[in-house]
Amino acid sequence: MKASTAWRWVVLSAGFACYNGLFPGGETMGTARASDASIAAVRVGQTAPDFTLPDQSGKTHQLAAYRGQWVLVYFYPKDDTPGCTREACGLRDRFAEFQQLKAVVLGISVDSVESHKEFAGKLKLPFPLLADGQKKVVQAYGVWGEQQFMGKTYLGISRTSFLIDPKGTIAKIYPKVKPEEHTEEILKDLTQFGAGTS
Repeated sequence: MKASTAWRWVVLSAGFACYNGLFPGGETMGTARASDASIAAVRVGQTAPDFTLPDQSGKTHQLAAYRGQWVLVYFYPKDDTPGCTREACGLRDRFAEFQQLKAVVLGISVDSVESHKEFAGKLKLPFPLLADGQKKVVQAYGVWGEQQFMGKTYLGISRTSFLIDPKGTIAKIYPKVKPEEHTEEILKDLTQFGAGTS
């Protein structure tokens, strides 16, 4: 493998069901979070769980295919909700910087391919959104589980990201992501890790 390929960076934006603003039934709420214990199911230093998922155009993406590149998996709760829109737009607006760092952005959520197509088209997102309708990937990464807000309990997703190195190892975990700040945080970390330098 050529060095330039081996150190190409990938940002995999795993957009899981984003209930930022609404309960599944439509009731107003704040951002729900999974417990720290569930997120701890995947740890820094271990191999990232592999997966194969379709994007908004129906094209499949396998995580293992991105070996040799950096990958950021970011999980967001639901398409077309306030927080998830801000997060996706933040990545979109600075996408050129990710390209300069040879980083690729991907997204995943439990929303359908059709939902992703509408959401990505509406925001003109330059990166794929992957659909985890069977919830296998969110469970594998420990971000799907019991959530609590204002005394109410329900199943949902925690907004969490995973930075994966070129060997497929989890280099950093971002729990309780703040949509407005996350893109800047990612770009700084990619630079510190040496993205785009070889």
